[in-house]
Amino acid sequence: MENATEIRQRLLAGCHQIVIKAGTRLLTDRSRIARLVDGIAEVRRRGCRVLLVSSGAVGMGMQQLGLSRRPRDLAAVQALASVGQCKLMALYEEECARHGFKVAQLLLTAADLRSRNRYLNVMNCINALWENDVLPVVNENDAVSVDELKFGDNDYLAGLLASLTGSRLTVILTTAEGLCRRENGVLGDRISVVPRIDASIRAMAGGTDSSEFSIGGMTSKLRSAELVNASGEYLWIADGRGPDILRQIMDGEDVGTVFLPGPERISGHKRFIRFFAGSSGTLTVDAGAAAALISRGGSLLPSGVTGVSGSFSRGDTVDIVAPDGKLIARGLVNYTAADCLRIKGLHSAELEAELGHTADAEIVHRDNLTLL
Repeated sequence: MENATEIRQRLLAGCHQIVIKAGTRLLTDRSRIARLVDGIAEVRRRGCRVLLVSSGAVGMGMQQLGLSRRPRDLAAVQALASVGQCKLMALYEEECARHGFKVAQLLLTAADLRSRNRYLNVMNCINALWENDVLPVVNENDAVSVDELKFGDNDYLAGLLASLTGSRLTVILTTAEGLCRRENGVLGDRISVVPRIDASIRAMAGGTDSSEFSIGGMTSKLRSAELVNASGEYLWIADGRGPDILRQIMDGEDVGTVFLPGPERISGHKRFIRFFAGSSGTLTVDAGAAAALISRGGSLLPSGVTGVSGSFSRGDTVDIVAPDGKLIARGLVNYTAADCLRIKGLHSAELEAELGHTADAEIVHRDNLTLL
Protein backbone atom coordinates (compact mmCIF):
# COMPACT_ATOMS: atom_id res chain seq x y z
CA MET A 1 0.00 0.00 0.00
CA GLU A 2 1.29 3.47 -0.88
CA ASN A 3 2.41 5.75 1.93
CA ALA A 4 1.39 9.39 2.23
CA THR A 5 4.39 10.73 0.31
CA GLU A 6 3.99 8.22 -2.53
CA ILE A 7 0.32 9.19 -2.91
CA ARG A 8 1.28 12.86 -3.18
CA GLN A 9 4.01 12.20 -5.71
CA ARG A 10 1.68 10.08 -7.84
CA LEU A 11 -1.03 12.72 -8.00
CA LEU A 12 1.51 15.41 -8.88
CA ALA A 13 3.02 13.30 -11.66
CA GLY A 14 -0.11 13.72 -13.77
CA CYS A 15 -0.96 17.24 -12.66
CA HIS A 16 -0.86 20.06 -15.22
CA GLN A 17 -3.63 22.33 -13.89
CA ILE A 18 -4.10 23.42 -10.28
CA VAL A 19 -6.84 25.46 -8.63
CA ILE A 20 -5.53 27.28 -5.55
CA LYS A 21 -7.88 28.90 -3.06
CA ALA A 22 -6.58 31.37 -0.49
CA GLY A 23 -8.76 32.39 2.44
CA THR A 24 -9.31 35.87 3.82
CA ARG A 25 -7.07 35.29 6.84
CA LEU A 26 -4.11 34.71 4.53
CA LEU A 27 -4.63 37.98 2.64
CA THR A 28 -4.55 40.56 5.39
CA ASP A 29 -1.57 42.59 4.15
CA ARG A 30 0.69 43.12 1.18
CA SER A 31 3.49 40.88 2.49
CA ARG A 32 1.18 37.87 2.66
CA ILE A 33 -0.15 38.51 -0.84
CA ALA A 34 3.43 38.79 -2.08
CA ARG A 35 4.29 35.46 -0.44
CA LEU A 36 1.25 33.80 -2.04
CA VAL A 37 2.21 35.07 -5.49
CA ASP A 38 5.79 33.89 -4.93
CA GLY A 39 4.39 30.40 -4.35
CA ILE A 40 2.14 30.60 -7.40
CA ALA A 41 5.12 31.67 -9.52
CA GLU A 42 6.96 28.55 -8.32
CA VAL A 43 4.03 26.33 -9.31
CA ARG A 44 3.92 27.97 -12.74
CA ARG A 45 7.67 27.48 -13.21
CA ARG A 46 7.09 23.76 -12.80
CA GLY A 47 4.81 23.73 -15.83
CA CYS A 48 1.38 23.88 -14.16
CA ARG A 49 -1.42 26.19 -15.11
CA VAL A 50 -2.82 27.93 -12.02
CA LEU A 51 -6.25 29.37 -11.32
CA LEU A 52 -6.46 31.35 -8.08
CA VAL A 53 -9.71 31.62 -6.14
CA SER A 54 -9.12 34.57 -3.86
CA SER A 55 -11.17 35.61 -0.90
CA GLY A 56 -10.30 38.82 0.87
CA ALA A 57 -12.30 41.53 -0.89
CA VAL A 58 -14.55 42.25 2.09
CA GLY A 59 -11.65 42.00 4.54
CA MET A 60 -9.57 44.35 2.40
CA GLY A 61 -12.50 46.75 2.20
CA MET A 62 -12.78 46.70 5.98
CA GLN A 63 -9.13 47.67 6.24
CA GLN A 64 -9.53 50.42 3.68
CA LEU A 65 -12.45 51.91 5.62
CA GLY A 66 -11.02 51.26 9.08
CA LEU A 67 -13.60 48.72 10.26
CA SER A 68 -12.76 45.97 12.77
CA ARG A 69 -15.90 43.84 12.48
CA ARG A 70 -17.74 42.47 9.44
CA PRO A 71 -21.16 44.18 9.19
CA ARG A 72 -24.38 42.17 9.03
CA ASP A 73 -26.22 44.41 6.58
CA LEU A 74 -26.04 43.04 3.01
CA ALA A 75 -25.63 46.42 1.35
CA ALA A 76 -22.77 47.31 3.70
CA VAL A 77 -20.98 44.03 2.89
CA GLN A 78 -21.50 44.61 -0.85
CA ALA A 79 -20.03 48.10 -0.53
CA LEU A 80 -16.98 46.73 1.30
CA ALA A 81 -16.50 44.12 -1.42
CA SER A 82 -16.56 46.86 -4.07
CA VAL A 83 -13.91 48.87 -2.24
CA GLY A 84 -11.75 45.91 -1.32
CA GLN A 85 -11.78 44.18 -4.70
CA CYS A 86 -10.12 47.16 -6.37
CA LYS A 87 -7.30 47.23 -3.80
CA LEU A 88 -6.89 43.44 -3.84
CA MET A 89 -6.51 43.23 -7.61
CA ALA A 90 -4.09 46.16 -7.66
CA LEU A 91 -1.86 44.27 -5.23
CA TYR A 92 -2.08 41.06 -7.25
CA GLU A 93 -1.21 42.93 -10.43
CA GLU A 94 1.88 44.50 -8.86
CA GLU A 95 3.10 41.24 -7.32
CA CYS A 96 2.55 39.20 -10.50
CA ALA A 97 4.42 41.82 -12.50
CA ARG A 98 7.49 41.17 -10.32
CA HIS A 99 7.49 37.62 -11.68
CA GLY A 100 6.86 38.62 -15.28
CA PHE A 101 3.26 37.50 -15.80
CA LYS A 102 -0.12 39.20 -15.91
CA VAL A 103 -3.29 38.73 -13.91
CA ALA A 104 -6.99 38.84 -14.84
CA GLN A 105 -10.09 39.19 -12.71
CA LEU A 106 -13.27 37.09 -12.98
CA LEU A 107 -16.19 37.87 -10.66
CA LEU A 108 -18.90 35.19 -10.71
CA THR A 109 -22.34 34.46 -9.32
CA ALA A 110 -23.92 31.02 -9.16
CA ALA A 111 -26.17 31.96 -12.10
CA ASP A 112 -23.06 32.23 -14.29
CA LEU A 113 -22.44 28.49 -13.90
CA ARG A 114 -26.03 27.19 -13.91
CA SER A 115 -26.66 28.25 -17.50
CA ARG A 116 -24.95 25.92 -19.98
CA ASN A 117 -24.03 28.79 -22.31
CA ARG A 118 -22.61 30.95 -19.52
CA TYR A 119 -20.83 27.92 -18.05
CA LEU A 120 -19.11 27.34 -21.39
CA ASN A 121 -18.27 31.04 -21.67
CA VAL A 122 -16.56 30.97 -18.28
CA MET A 123 -14.62 27.84 -19.24
CA ASN A 124 -13.58 29.32 -22.59
CA CYS A 125 -12.48 32.56 -20.93
CA ILE A 126 -10.30 30.71 -18.41
CA ASN A 127 -8.73 28.59 -21.16
CA ALA A 128 -8.02 31.70 -23.24
CA LEU A 129 -6.31 33.36 -20.27
CA TRP A 130 -4.19 30.26 -19.67
CA GLU A 131 -3.22 30.13 -23.35
CA ASN A 132 -1.97 33.71 -22.99
CA ASP A 133 0.00 32.85 -19.84
CA VAL A 134 -2.28 34.99 -17.65
CA LEU A 135 -3.19 34.08 -14.06
CA PRO A 136 -7.01 34.07 -13.63
CA VAL A 137 -8.06 35.35 -10.20
CA VAL A 138 -11.66 34.42 -9.40
CA ASN A 139 -13.91 35.61 -6.60
CA GLU A 140 -17.61 35.53 -5.92
CA ASN A 141 -19.20 38.77 -7.09
CA ASP A 142 -20.08 39.88 -3.57
CA ALA A 143 -21.02 43.36 -4.76
CA VAL A 144 -24.14 42.03 -6.51
CA SER A 145 -24.71 38.55 -5.06
CA VAL A 146 -27.83 37.83 -3.03
CA ASP A 147 -28.71 34.54 -1.35
CA GLU A 148 -30.15 32.85 -4.43
CA LEU A 149 -27.08 33.77 -6.49
CA LYS A 150 -24.41 32.81 -3.94
CA PHE A 151 -22.09 29.81 -4.06
CA GLY A 152 -22.04 29.81 -0.26
CA ASP A 153 -18.29 30.28 0.12
CA ASN A 154 -15.12 30.33 -1.95
CA ASP A 155 -14.11 26.82 -0.86
CA TYR A 156 -17.09 25.48 -2.79
CA LEU A 157 -16.45 27.88 -5.68
CA ALA A 158 -12.91 26.50 -5.92
CA GLY A 159 -14.31 22.96 -6.13
CA LEU A 160 -16.75 23.98 -8.85
CA LEU A 161 -14.01 25.64 -10.89
CA ALA A 162 -11.77 22.58 -10.51
CA SER A 163 -14.61 20.45 -11.85
CA LEU A 164 -15.35 22.92 -14.67
CA THR A 165 -11.72 23.09 -15.82
CA GLY A 166 -10.91 19.42 -15.21
CA SER A 167 -8.01 20.39 -12.94
CA ARG A 168 -6.28 17.41 -11.36
CA LEU A 169 -5.61 19.13 -8.04
CA THR A 170 -7.36 21.70 -5.88
CA VAL A 171 -5.30 23.25 -3.07
CA ILE A 172 -7.16 25.05 -0.30
CA LEU A 173 -4.81 27.21 1.76
CA THR A 174 -6.12 27.98 5.20
CA THR A 175 -4.91 28.73 8.74
CA ALA A 176 -5.08 25.09 9.88
CA GLU A 177 -2.43 22.44 9.27
CA GLY A 178 -5.08 20.20 7.69
CA LEU A 179 -7.93 18.05 8.91
CA CYS A 180 -7.21 16.94 12.46
CA ARG A 181 -8.73 14.21 14.55
CA ARG A 182 -11.25 15.47 17.06
CA GLU A 183 -12.09 13.68 20.28
CA ASN A 184 -14.40 15.16 22.92
CA GLY A 185 -14.07 18.54 21.26
CA VAL A 186 -10.26 18.52 21.38
CA LEU A 187 -8.16 18.61 18.21
CA GLY A 188 -5.55 15.90 17.87
CA ASP A 189 -3.15 14.71 15.18
CA ARG A 190 -3.31 15.80 11.56
CA ILE A 191 -4.79 13.28 9.14
CA SER A 192 -2.43 12.93 6.19
CA VAL A 193 -4.69 11.13 3.69
CA VAL A 194 -8.48 10.69 3.57
CA PRO A 195 -9.43 7.84 1.21
CA ARG A 196 -13.16 8.52 1.55
CA ILE A 197 -15.30 11.14 3.27
CA ASP A 198 -17.82 9.49 5.58
CA ALA A 199 -19.73 10.38 8.76
CA SER A 200 -16.65 9.97 10.95
CA ILE A 201 -14.66 12.40 8.81
CA ARG A 202 -17.49 14.94 8.75
CA ALA A 203 -17.71 14.78 12.54
CA MET A 204 -14.12 16.06 12.74
CA ALA A 205 -15.00 19.29 10.92
CA GLY A 206 -15.86 22.41 12.82
CA GLY A 207 -16.98 25.91 11.89
CA THR A 208 -14.85 29.00 11.73
CA ASP A 209 -13.70 30.22 15.13
CA SER A 210 -14.46 33.82 14.29
CA SER A 211 -16.62 35.56 11.70
CA GLU A 212 -15.08 39.03 11.97
CA PHE A 213 -13.42 38.78 8.55
CA SER A 214 -14.45 35.50 6.93
CA ILE A 215 -17.05 32.79 6.47
CA GLY A 216 -16.66 29.05 6.07
CA GLY A 217 -14.50 26.65 8.07
CA MET A 218 -13.46 23.02 7.80
CA THR A 219 -17.04 21.95 7.07
CA SER A 220 -17.06 24.00 3.85
CA LYS A 221 -13.70 22.51 2.89
CA LEU A 222 -15.06 18.98 3.24
CA ARG A 223 -18.01 19.98 1.07
CA SER A 224 -15.57 21.13 -1.59
CA ALA A 225 -13.53 17.94 -1.20
CA GLU A 226 -16.64 15.81 -1.76
CA LEU A 227 -17.39 17.68 -5.00
CA VAL A 228 -13.81 17.47 -6.27
CA ASN A 229 -13.43 13.80 -5.33
CA ALA A 230 -16.77 12.95 -6.97
CA SER A 231 -15.38 14.49 -10.18
CA GLY A 232 -12.44 12.12 -9.96
CA GLU A 233 -9.86 14.69 -8.82
CA TYR A 234 -7.75 15.37 -5.72
CA LEU A 235 -8.14 18.06 -3.06
CA TRP A 236 -5.35 19.12 -0.68
CA ILE A 237 -5.90 21.26 2.43
CA ALA A 238 -2.76 22.89 3.82
CA ASP A 239 -1.61 25.67 6.14
CA GLY A 240 -1.03 28.71 3.97
CA ARG A 241 0.82 30.68 6.65
CA GLY A 242 4.11 28.94 5.91
CA PRO A 243 6.35 30.81 3.44
CA ASP A 244 7.13 27.70 1.37
CA ILE A 245 3.86 25.77 1.50
CA LEU A 246 3.26 25.69 -2.26
CA ARG A 247 6.84 24.56 -2.88
CA GLN A 248 6.36 21.82 -0.26
CA ILE A 249 3.17 20.73 -1.98
CA MET A 250 4.83 20.64 -5.40
CA ASP A 251 7.68 18.60 -3.89
CA GLY A 252 5.12 16.08 -2.63
CA GLU A 253 5.98 16.57 1.03
CA ASP A 254 3.70 15.11 3.70
CA VAL A 255 2.01 18.36 4.69
CA GLY A 256 -1.69 19.05 5.07
CA THR A 257 -4.45 16.59 4.23
CA VAL A 258 -5.04 15.00 0.82
CA PHE A 259 -8.52 13.76 -0.10
CA LEU A 260 -8.51 10.94 -2.64
CA PRO A 261 -10.94 10.71 -5.58
CA GLY A 262 -13.24 7.89 -6.53
CA PRO A 263 -12.20 5.31 -9.11
CA GLU A 264 -13.57 7.14 -12.17
CA ARG A 265 -13.26 10.63 -13.58
CA ILE A 266 -16.57 12.12 -14.71
CA SER A 267 -16.72 13.64 -18.20
CA GLY A 268 -17.17 17.39 -18.52
CA HIS A 269 -20.69 16.94 -19.91
CA LYS A 270 -21.78 14.89 -16.91
CA ARG A 271 -20.02 17.22 -14.49
CA PHE A 272 -22.26 20.04 -15.69
CA ILE A 273 -25.37 17.90 -15.18
CA ARG A 274 -24.31 16.77 -11.72
CA PHE A 275 -22.86 19.91 -10.16
CA PHE A 276 -24.06 22.94 -12.08
CA ALA A 277 -27.40 22.53 -13.85
CA GLY A 278 -30.50 23.44 -11.89
CA SER A 279 -33.21 20.79 -11.75
CA SER A 280 -36.56 21.55 -13.42
CA GLY A 281 -38.47 18.52 -12.14
CA THR A 282 -38.42 15.04 -10.63
CA LEU A 283 -38.98 11.54 -11.96
CA THR A 284 -39.76 8.82 -9.42
CA VAL A 285 -38.77 5.31 -10.49
CA ASP A 286 -39.54 1.79 -9.30
CA ALA A 287 -37.04 -0.51 -7.62
CA GLY A 288 -36.15 -2.30 -10.86
CA ALA A 289 -35.33 0.93 -12.68
CA ALA A 290 -33.30 2.19 -9.72
CA ALA A 291 -31.25 -1.03 -9.74
CA ALA A 292 -30.71 -0.76 -13.51
CA LEU A 293 -29.38 2.77 -13.14
CA ILE A 294 -27.18 2.15 -10.11
CA SER A 295 -25.86 -1.36 -10.72
CA ARG A 296 -25.97 -1.84 -14.46
CA GLY A 297 -25.36 1.64 -15.87
CA GLY A 298 -28.60 1.57 -17.80
CA SER A 299 -30.78 4.30 -19.26
CA LEU A 300 -34.08 5.31 -17.70
CA LEU A 301 -36.97 3.78 -19.68
CA PRO A 302 -40.61 4.89 -19.46
CA SER A 303 -41.61 1.51 -18.02
CA GLY A 304 -39.63 2.23 -14.85
CA VAL A 305 -41.14 5.65 -14.14
CA THR A 306 -43.91 5.79 -11.53
CA GLY A 307 -44.24 9.51 -10.88
CA VAL A 308 -43.59 12.88 -12.54
CA SER A 309 -43.46 16.30 -10.91
CA GLY A 310 -42.40 19.76 -12.04
CA SER A 311 -42.68 21.63 -15.31
CA PHE A 312 -39.90 20.84 -17.77
CA SER A 313 -39.16 20.69 -21.48
CA ARG A 314 -37.12 18.31 -23.58
CA GLY A 315 -33.43 18.80 -22.79
CA ASP A 316 -34.00 20.13 -19.26
CA THR A 317 -32.30 18.62 -16.23
CA VAL A 318 -34.40 16.44 -13.93
CA ASP A 319 -33.75 14.64 -10.65
CA ILE A 320 -34.37 10.90 -10.48
CA VAL A 321 -35.49 9.48 -7.14
CA ALA A 322 -35.93 5.93 -5.86
CA PRO A 323 -39.22 4.62 -4.40
CA ASP A 324 -38.08 5.68 -0.91
CA GLY A 325 -37.58 9.27 -2.11
CA LYS A 326 -33.77 9.10 -2.16
CA LEU A 327 -32.13 11.13 -4.92
CA ILE A 328 -30.08 8.67 -6.98
CA ALA A 329 -29.35 10.39 -10.29
CA ARG A 330 -29.76 13.48 -12.44
CA GLY A 331 -30.02 13.71 -16.20
CA LEU A 332 -31.23 15.46 -19.35
CA VAL A 333 -34.77 14.41 -20.17
CA ASN A 334 -35.95 13.52 -23.69
CA TYR A 335 -39.59 14.46 -23.09
CA THR A 336 -41.69 17.26 -21.68
CA ALA A 337 -43.31 16.81 -18.30
CA ALA A 338 -46.70 16.39 -19.98
CA ASP A 339 -45.41 13.61 -22.25
CA CYS A 340 -43.66 11.91 -19.34
CA LEU A 341 -47.01 11.72 -17.56
CA ARG A 342 -48.55 10.12 -20.67
CA ILE A 343 -45.87 7.47 -21.18
CA LYS A 344 -44.81 6.60 -17.62
CA GLY A 345 -45.12 2.86 -17.06
CA LEU A 346 -45.32 2.08 -20.79
CA HIS A 347 -43.00 -0.25 -22.67
CA SER A 348 -41.00 0.96 -25.67
CA ALA A 349 -43.30 -0.73 -28.20
CA GLU A 350 -46.26 1.26 -26.85
CA LEU A 351 -44.74 4.74 -27.11
CA GLU A 352 -45.47 5.57 -30.74
CA ALA A 353 -49.11 4.53 -30.43
CA GLU A 354 -49.57 6.71 -27.33
CA LEU A 355 -47.77 9.79 -28.65
CA GLY A 356 -48.70 9.51 -32.33
CA HIS A 357 -45.14 9.87 -33.61
CA THR A 358 -41.76 8.18 -33.49
CA ALA A 359 -40.36 8.48 -29.99
CA ASP A 360 -37.09 8.04 -28.07
CA ALA A 361 -36.91 4.70 -26.31
CA GLU A 362 -35.39 6.32 -23.23
CA ILE A 363 -36.75 9.07 -21.03
CA VAL A 364 -33.15 9.77 -19.95
CA HIS A 365 -30.32 8.19 -21.91
CA ARG A 366 -27.36 6.90 -19.88
CA ASP A 367 -24.99 9.18 -21.81
CA ASN A 368 -26.91 12.15 -20.37
CA LEU A 369 -27.25 10.75 -16.85
CA THR A 370 -25.01 10.87 -13.80
CA LEU A 371 -25.41 8.97 -10.54
CA LEU A 372 -25.41 10.89 -7.25
